[in-house]
Amino acid sequence: MLQNNTQLKSLIDKLWQNFWEGGIANPLTAIEQITYLIFMKRLDDLEAKRERDAEWTGEQYVSRFAGKFQIPGSNESIDKNELRWSVFKHKPADEMLMHVQMKVFPFLKEINSLNYDSFDSRITMISSSTEHANQEKQNHGNQKNPINHSSDSFTKHMANAVFIMPKASLLVSAINIVEDIFKEIEKDATEGGHAFQDIQGDVYEMLLSEIATAGKNGQFRTPRHIIKLMAELVAPQLGQRIADPACGTGGFLLGAYQYILTDLVRKKDPAKLQKDEDGFERAAISAVLTQEVKSILDKSFVGYDIDTTMVRLGLMNMMMHGIDEPKIDYKDTLSKSYNEDSQFDIVLANPPFTGNIDKGDINEGLKLPTTKTELLFVERIFNMLKMGGTAAVIVPSGVIQNSGKAFEAVRKLIIEKAELKAVIAVPSGAFKPYAGVSTAILIFTKGGETNHVWFYDMQADGYTLDDKRNKIAESDLPDIVQRYKARDAKKDSDRKLKYFMVPKKEIVANNYDLNLSTYKEEVYEEVVYEKPNVIFSKLESMEADIQKGLAELKGLMQ
Repeated sequence: MLQNNTQLKSLIDKLWQNFWEGGIANPLTAIEQITYLIFMKRLDDLEAKRERDAEWTGEQYVSRFAGKFQIPGSNESIDKNELRWSVFKHKPADEMLMHVQMKVFPFLKEINSLNYDSFDSRITMISSSTEHANQEKQNHGNQKNPINHSSDSFTKHMANAVFIMPKASLLVSAINIVEDIFKEIEKDATEGGHAFQDIQGDVYEMLLSEIATAGKNGQFRTPRHIIKLMAELVAPQLGQRIADPACGTGGFLLGAYQYILTDLVRKKDPAKLQKDEDGFERAAISAVLTQEVKSILDKSFVGYDIDTTMVRLGLMNMMMHGIDEPKIDYKDTLSKSYNEDSQFDIVLANPPFTGNIDKGDINEGLKLPTTKTELLFVERIFNMLKMGGTAAVIVPSGVIQNSGKAFEAVRKLIIEKAELKAVIAVPSGAFKPYAGVSTAILIFTKGGETNHVWFYDMQADGYTLDDKRNKIAESDLPDIVQRYKARDAKKDSDRKLKYFMVPKKEIVANNYDLNLSTYKEEVYEEVVYEKPNVIFSKLESMEADIQKGLAELKGLMQ
């Protein structure tokens, strides 16, 4: 949606630039603070919508911003109306900074503990003022507006949140830019014919894309085109439960969500599908986001992470895309506290590649003889799947080829107790600038039988394989999807090609080695070299020419 809106791109760039110039150089810190500001604005905007809707329908409604709020650590109480974005944005710079730090942010952190009527404690992230009139007509009469607990999901994880704004001028400029961004979203929705929800979601994704530093324990942001590829390969369906045990900003859950909605459009009105910049079909998600569909999707996605910052970002990402009640929570899925085995139809993940977990903390259901997280996560994902459920997971190259006991054991698990469908070798530059690791995508179905494994040597992902990652024309992604869906053990036998199938017995004979190069037949060009006497003769001739040239040069200098 954003590729044609230069104004939105410019505003997003300006917002990031202001944070860098304002003293917040860490991109993760910056996006967290931006997220808090967006939440403040959307909370006010959507509370105002609830108030308008109540006035229209004649319902009694008590706003979140009604009454008094006692400031923590103080005897002072303040009118909650003063905590609204629409009110405090007009305050002088220094007063605004102090007000947000000492009053507004503490209010957000405690909002779940305050006593509200169940109706009053809900908020949705899916409407805009431009859609208000139509929505009112739809909801007029006995039908009530859809409501949810999305604010509760977000504020549940605010306990350790910190509002960091070193300068009043930074807060003022950031608020103004956020205001301009939402005005532009609304303008695009009105004049450009795009859905407010779609644009809003794309804006937040673009904000997240600026995170350019690797996280702790090998975490890094998975490129969105790789996520789209994996969603296409597992093809999640409406009604399936989909999970990510190390979800970060929720990219895989969102990828599955967008695939499901695009697939609904494909079945209903394929003429509305368009190719995106990565060659995948995409449609306006709001076109099929009915209340019935929303109700199903709200129960479909589950994510966990051990970083509360990531949990908050993931929640906001899902809410901005229209998922009213995102189920993203703080939890270590490798620890003893996790107990959701055999619960999911689809698991999509790019778990941490490096690190170890204390042996005493490992979940009893994990049997691999290791403390390495990259191996334990594969077993965790296998255990999370229902019988017949499918996973697509990114693993480092060591998982597919290391000869260690635990490495062989995890490969044996997904071959002997599942149908290992595919191993897709990903070029090492695909995760730059975060990391230059060599990886592979594994696709397996729990409880199936492995007869042959399909291999694909991805050589181009549509972007340069350097730190700049500029868009290029060459991309194997559409070909991977097409070839995977059409894979055939009899036809895909030429190992000189980028794709081929290998029988299980051959893989077992190689100690369950899943390295593509073990099975690929390399094609070598024959190089004919000249005979030594011919080479010596040419060298002598060249030497004679050099000596002649030197003699002529000396003659000129005399």
